[in-house]
Amino acid sequence: MSQTTAVGTTNDLFSKHSATLQAALDAIAARTFYARWPEAPSPKVYGENAQAEGLARFDSQVGQPYSGLLQGSDGSMACKEVSPYTGQPLNISYPSRKNPSEYVHIADSLRTEWRKSDLQTRAGILIESLERVAARFFELASATQHTTGQSWIMSFQASGPHSNDRALETVAMAWQELNRFPEKAEWVKPSGKDKEGNMRYTTLHKQWRKEPIGVSLCIGCSTFPVWNTTPAIYGSLMTGNPVIVKPHPTAIYPIALVVEEIQKTLKENGFSPEIVQLATDTPEAPIAKILADDARVKLIDYTGGSAFGDYLEALSGKRVFTEKAGINSVVLHSTKNMKAMMGNIAFSLSLYSGQMCTCPQNIFIPKGGIGTPEGMVSYEDTIAALTFAIKDLMEKAGAGVLGAIQNPATYDRTRQVQDSGLKVLLPAQEISNPEFPQARNLTPTVLEVPADRRDAIGKEMFGPITYVVPVEDYQEGIALARNLATEHGAITFSAWCTDAAAIEYMADEMAQSFTSVSFNFVGGIWVNQSAGFSDFHVTGGNPAGNASLTDPEFVLRRFEWVGVRVHP
Repeated sequence: MSQTTAVGTTNDLFSKHSATLQAALDAIAARTFYARWPEAPSPKVYGENAQAEGLARFDSQVGQPYSGLLQGSDGSMACKEVSPYTGQPLNISYPSRKNPSEYVHIADSLRTEWRKSDLQTRAGILIESLERVAARFFELASATQHTTGQSWIMSFQASGPHSNDRALETVAMAWQELNRFPEKAEWVKPSGKDKEGNMRYTTLHKQWRKEPIGVSLCIGCSTFPVWNTTPAIYGSLMTGNPVIVKPHPTAIYPIALVVEEIQKTLKENGFSPEIVQLATDTPEAPIAKILADDARVKLIDYTGGSAFGDYLEALSGKRVFTEKAGINSVVLHSTKNMKAMMGNIAFSLSLYSGQMCTCPQNIFIPKGGIGTPEGMVSYEDTIAALTFAIKDLMEKAGAGVLGAIQNPATYDRTRQVQDSGLKVLLPAQEISNPEFPQARNLTPTVLEVPADRRDAIGKEMFGPITYVVPVEDYQEGIALARNLATEHGAITFSAWCTDAAAIEYMADEMAQSFTSVSFNFVGGIWVNQSAGFSDFHVTGGNPAGNASLTDPEFVLRRFEWVGVRVHP
């Protein structure tokens, strides 16, 4: 039986969840579709009253101290969470510590307790905690919606089943790597013959310990506070490291809920709940740098802007996983269906107001136009088709697709870029949201940028901002896309092409920039999506980051094999 087979243990929680772990291991190996938690908020799956109960829990939490966390504090921090939909503060306070180093001290003091736990115990506790988070998906959806600006359904999916799946994937990947080698063996080496001609042997009893690296710090982001954070939390915990979760100060509630459920599961199973802690701060008094600089912190996971990410990566004595800024490109060559292609691109640009790290920014279009079954479509008509598709989508489903803009600075930047001197092909406009009249939103703005304006196309413009770049041919577009990815980072690349040789050329070129490639997406599949158990999110080969969710390196660097040899 394979060492990674999840069966046969006396641990009750592990026995309870061994089938789930095995299914995850099988999915990782096959890379085909697998989802432990359905993404549709169906009453048949999650309970007839789950949505109403979740909303009621959210409503009762707003304006109140967050009391579910099982961790000590010496104060209460009123945080700066404001709903991008209503413009109103959530007014939730969280337990806090006046000295941030106390979080590190506590985590370090609990290292031995957690590192001595066995793998079955860790896996059982962590999967159990995910099941408990699943019971609160609807509350989590509202918490995410009113901190990030995601639509409710996107909030449900991204912070709920999709995040849980990514966390389970990390647990399974860690289980696989932690069981890759035997824990002990008797090593016998022939050592020649003695005077009587008998073979002599040298024997060593060998052990290999899976030693956790140390205190882990997870620094969250404001737009995906759960999806981008849970894989790191669960990866570090599964490999035996205590974790400090430092959420973005404007998006705390969603990840606080996850931390709460982990803490409760730890306590119920005889462990200190502070093996994982929530460390909150405010924009005016940030603590991420203080925590990261502490010598006792050995692991750092970070999602956010490149400047601070570069700082973290340069720290000595740390193992750092980052997801930073990237410039995602699109190249148009030809298409079987112009309307379907433009509809897909329009949705990808508009989804969550372009606030996804996978969202396209630069669209390279040949000046001679693109091929279709009806013949060549000119550059001008291609732009017209794109802007029409965006306007049509906004008229039909704008508020639901756009959600709300999380940060006022993103809103301002989208407005200001229209006055940058670039040709405006489609101006940004506010759109009515009947459910939330105060929602902060803007439709995508589309600008034309000359190919030689590297100062423009070489800068990430987070939010609903799209650059159309005329190029001589698709090869020039690919060259620019590859160079931008190599120099500045990229997470996705998408293209529409009906020529097999051109497809292979584009895939090969972009692979050399370590950028994931998507071709000819239409219908309900978009480049923005990253599927758990199948897609590697962030390859680690370009400046966009190295936190590939989830490959072996994402968990391997969280522990080390240490040998112990005994001569009997």
